[in-house]
Amino acid sequence: MGKSTDLDAAFGIALRRLRQSKKLTQEQLGFEAGLRRTFISSLELGEKQASLATIQKLAAVFDLTMAKFIQLVEKEL
Repeated sequence: MGKSTDLDAAFGIALRRLRQSKKLTQEQLGFEAGLRRTFISSLELGEKQASLATIQKLAAVFDLTMAKFIQLVEKEL
């Protein structure tokens, strides 16, 4: 696995854990963040990379700063 793949996977794991801790479906998270369910799924699977704007939207749903969100991702590396 390359570094970006590791980071994509870590992002997906962190996102899934956050979503499940809030008992949200991918559909619900997508609606709250203004993103498609299929994109949420791709992020969780490490198939897509999130832009800063996407990270900001997702962090807001979980009432986190972008920095805290990234810290949670780093813990999965």
